[in-house]
Amino acid sequence: MKIYTRTGDTGETSLFSGGRVRKTDARVHTYGTVDELNSFLGLARAQGVPAQADGWLEVVQNELFTVGADLATPLDASPEWLTRLSDAPISRLEGEIDAMDADLPPLKNFILPAGIPAAAALHVARTVCRRAERECVDALDGGIAINPLVIVYLNRLSDWLFTLARWVNTQAGESETKWSLRGS
Repeated sequence: MKIYTRTGDTGETSLFSGGRVRKTDARVHTYGTVDELNSFLGLARAQGVPAQADGWLEVVQNELFTVGADLATPLDASPEWLTRLSDAPISRLEGEIDAMDADLPPLKNFILPAGIPAAAALHVARTVCRRAERECVDALDGGIAINPLVIVYLNRLSDWLFTLARWVNTQAGESETKWSLRGS
């Protein structure tokens, strides 16, 4: 199978359920940003995270493919092969946040997104996740029906990524840098 199809050469792309939309369509922005997020998670993994975090990230990367497929398929379409996002991954993320948080010092200040390269990459992924969430809300506000659990998942995932970045830094013995109002 060839990687290029030439079907997008006029600025349109196919949705999973059939039909074509412009590549600037809000729906395409949503799943494009989820794809970008997934790539940043791969970058974080390549930076060398602890084995437990690597396993968690692989699960999330697979879930993001489900999220992308969900976003690329209008809600009124029902292809037999599509699995829509459910609330189970959201509950799992919450449990993992709680488990990681138990290993972390209490957060009493804003912290700068920094630390070891893997943690810094996770902070970048967190900001991309927030953008994906905003784009989903924007698409929804613009009249595009999407699975509401996608927005909940992305919201929780950004919290998870923040906590994971802190956890990875702590596991590496890296201290956090508090935000300061120097010069104010």
